[in-house]
This record gives sequence, structure tokens and C-alpha cells, in this order.
Amino acid sequence: MRLYGLKNCDTCRKALKALPEAELIDVRADGVPKEVLEAALAAFGPDLLNTRSTTWRGLGEAEREMPPLTLLREHPALMKRPLIVAGDVMYLGWSKETQTALGL
Repeated sequence: MRLYGLKNCDTCRKALKALPEAELIDVRADGVPKEVLEAALAAFGPDLLNTRSTTWRGLGEAEREMPPLTLLREHPALMKRPLIVAGDVMYLGWSKETQTALGL
């Protein structure tokens, strides 16, 4: 199981604590593989972008109009966190629904 997020993100830390077998991939330091990003965008659509983040608020209007995949490649911190990949299944965020689906 892989958990894509930020090592200093409180939500990612909570998820990692609850999923000790998960491997944390820091999206700022290591990035997200293209195929994982494309699959996540196909699965979650615009929900993959965290439009409440400080990174988003710092973007200009022209940048906000860019395709989501381009934005996420240039600003990986814009991805809603955590993105959990468990085999062929992906989960976005650390909601009660995600925790229940993971058997927690």
C-alpha cells in the first residue's frame, strides 16, 4: 500500500499511523508517477485538486485555468491528501468513508 502525501501534513500522519504497513511517498520530494496521477485524475476528477490550499490561493487566474494534470505536475502540493493506492483501488482523503473501506 502506498500513501501519496506530504510528510509534514497532519492528515497524512494520521493515515500513516493507522496504516503502519503503508509506504509514504512525499509528493514534494519524490513526485507522483505519471500513471498514478492519470489514474487518480480519471477516478476522482476535479476532486483531486485541493482548491482550499494555500498553494491554490497563491496561483494566478491563468494558472488556475491550466489542465489539472499540468497543475499537479508543476505543483504536487495541490493534490488533495492523502492519495492511498492499495493494489488496484485508490482512496482520496482521510474521511470516515475511506477509513471504513480500509477496514479501520
